[in-house]
This record gives sequence, structure tokens and C-alpha cells, in this order.
Amino acid sequence: MKLASLKAQNRDGRLVVVSRDLSRYLEPQITTLQAALEDWENAKPALQKLYDELNASDSGKPFDQNECHSPLPRAYQWADGSAYLNHVELVRKARNSEVPESFYDDPLMYQGGSDSFIAPKDDVLAKPEWGIDFEAEVVVVTTDLPIGASVDEASRAIALIGLVNDVSLRGLIPAELAKGFGFVQSKPASAFSPVFVTPDELGDAWRDDKVHLPLNVELNGKLFGCPNAGVDMTFDFARLVAHLTKTREIEAGTIVGSGTVSNKQGSLYGSSVENGGVGYCCLAEVRMYETIETGKPQTEFMDDGDTVKIYMNDEDGHSIFGEIVNTVKTQF
Repeated sequence: MKLASLKAQNRDGRLVVVSRDLSRYLEPQITTLQAALEDWENAKPALQKLYDELNASDSGKPFDQNECHSPLPRAYQWADGSAYLNHVELVRKARNSEVPESFYDDPLMYQGGSDSFIAPKDDVLAKPEWGIDFEAEVVVVTTDLPIGASVDEASRAIALIGLVNDVSLRGLIPAELAKGFGFVQSKPASAFSPVFVTPDELGDAWRDDKVHLPLNVELNGKLFGCPNAGVDMTFDFARLVAHLTKTREIEAGTIVGSGTVSNKQGSLYGSSVENGGVGYCCLAEVRMYETIETGKPQTEFMDDGDTVKIYMNDEDGHSIFGEIVNTVKTQF
């Protein structure tokens, strides 16, 4: 099942059920995705019935991704992990520092701002001196979970899967982290894929609580990365969700991110697409690789007019979640 939220006068959008080929939609009686998630046991069968009817006929209205907000335009919680330790190892290596042993057993995670997200096709508003970067990731959305939920309970609570551009302002991160109190200004609003899908929609590509498909990133129309999201993922989504519940219960509509998808791809830190590798899902990684190789980064961060596109296709080449397309705007 595929779900989206069209832009509306209210802050939470208008929930729609989208056809498998992303061409048409129908409006259910449930008006918002958050409302559906809060009564998921009852809402899911009703939405699934509508989805089946939509795919079995020519009914529905034309679906335009440009009219979409984030499936959840705002959320009660957005927590982003760092499940791909190749990403962490690369950044640490460039700083000539070791990865603490605890990182391999205890997931990294930060609490992101979730009072508002930008739409999938919105501009990213930022100053060039802030070091504008994208981070292509996979996310899951959960139903309610109690404090101290088990990994199995966390797995069963995964209701939806999507993508995110977790925008990072690299120039602001060092000063914030030096204060020892985490990210705030360096992590502005994220952009999620136009469509979120139920795990069964991915078929065999969803197994072991991971998405086993390439995540594609294009920068200014050129393929920048296509690492497989199921490869080199140290902590699966059930583990990440369970980690979040250690000291708190989590509410329906909680979004949990994988962190930047990153593959070692047969070598120590991977290689660019131009060199025959699967590339990267953020600029920081290629800059770190350049620092290791040459002593300093050569690739610039994003500037005014630069555009990143993030998407994932199924094994037949069809788009699953639609496309995140964000262009940097430095004058605002």
C-alpha cells in the first residue's frame, strides 16, 4: 500500500491512497496520515481495500508529486540513527581518530526537529558558508510502543517505509558539537519522499528489517551514488526502534532514520561512481575520502541553484516512493 499527503490549508495535509505506479490517487474517509497511524489496526484494512480497488481499475484522480507535502508534514518524533558504520569510520579516519568500540554495539542516534518538514520538492534555504549538504537515507514510521520494547516488538510496530533528505549544515556542526549538547542549528528541516509504503509493498526487498535495494542520488542531474541500503547496515530498523524505546515510550507516527546509506563496496571506504563504485549519499563522505587520499577536500558543498534528487526503484526499475528533489536557495 502506498500513502501520501497532498498540500492543504491545514498543517497536516490531506491523506490520499496512491496507486502502485504512482499515477492515480483516491481520498479515504480518514483525512490525515497521523490519524490513520493512531488507529492503525482499524485504519490499515480500510486503506488497503481502497488501494486494491485503485490498482484493479482506472478510478482515481491524476497523482502529481509536485502537489505533495511530506506524508507526515509534522511528526511527534523524528529520531535519526547512524546504522552504516562505514560512514562513521570514514569521517573518523579523515580526522585521524578511532571509532569507539561501543559504536559497534550501541546505535548512534540524535533527536531531530519534527514540528515541520519541507515538502519533497521544496527548496532548501541556507547560506553557502554554512556548508550545505544532503544526506540520503531510508526511514520507517512506527505505531505505538511501550518503554523498553523488544526488538521483535519494534519490528512488528514498523508500519511504513520511506526516504529522507536529512539536510546537514556541515559548517555549523563542529561548533555545536563542541558545546557537548547536540545538533540544533546545523540540522534544519528534512525533506521526505512523496510516498510512504507498507513493508509488504517491497516484497522480498524488505527482509531482516532492512531494505535491500539501491538508493539513488543525483546531484545536478548526474548520478552521485547508488549504494544498496541493505548492505553494510550494522543496525537494522528493529534494533534502531528498540534503541529509542529504552527510556521512553514512543507514539504512533514516530519516524526513525537509518542514517546516511553507505557501502564499503569491496574496498576500505568505497569509490565514486566515476571510478566504478556505487558512490556516496552525502558530500561529506566524498570530501572525507579526498582528505584521506590527498590531504584536503576538493569537492565543494552545495551552493545556490544546486539540486539533489533522491529516489529508489524496484527490481523492474519502477519508482517506489517517488522523488525527493531539493534545490538550494541561498537568498531568503
